[in-house]
Amino acid sequence: MFQLDSPILIVATKNKGKVREFSHAFAALGKEVKSMYDYPDLPDVVEDGETFADNAFKKAKAVADALQLPVLADDSGLCVDRLDGAPGVYSARYAGEGATDADNNEKLLSTLESLQLGEDTEQPLLSPARFVCALVLYDPSTGKKVESFGSVEGFITSERAGEGGFGYDPLFYLPEYEKTMAELSLDQKQAISHRGAALRELMAKLKA
Repeated sequence: MFQLDSPILIVATKNKGKVREFSHAFAALGKEVKSMYDYPDLPDVVEDGETFADNAFKKAKAVADALQLPVLADDSGLCVDRLDGAPGVYSARYAGEGATDADNNEKLLSTLESLQLGEDTEQPLLSPARFVCALVLYDPSTGKKVESFGSVEGFITSERAGEGGFGYDPLFYLPEYEKTMAELSLDQKQAISHRGAALRELMAKLKA
């Protein structure tokens, strides 16, 4: 069994949006979330794995070994059907190293629109897509890890909408809500998102 007794949970990320979501989720368990912003001397981890799970484990282990504390890491991204699953594990750097969310969104739109695949609907939908998340919690004192996964189905829309969220959220349209991910509240997003699903699976495994 994986024991997580510390009141502090370290998350191996510098993504402020992810820190906000993890903090919101683990507050219900009385955990304070700290990130790599709180440990600025940690080395950067090269995310060169072939899968989301590979990258999540690599980040969790590297940071946990450096701090000698349990660490949670995620790797997540967008898989677009009409791009054969791209950008996938390259989601954060789809437009190149150091790309901003706006850069990545612009490249995604221009790539899809260049294929002339738009449909004539009230909400122009360019392709079915899904967000995927892999989480790994690793304890260096025991060498044990816990993995969980989550995904959510939607569509890429050509019309950005919403000020919440981060990444590709303004372009990820959810027909059942008639909104993009960026238009949802944080509670709504965590109830249906890929990261929310992965977190629920992880927490269930920790309580088992």
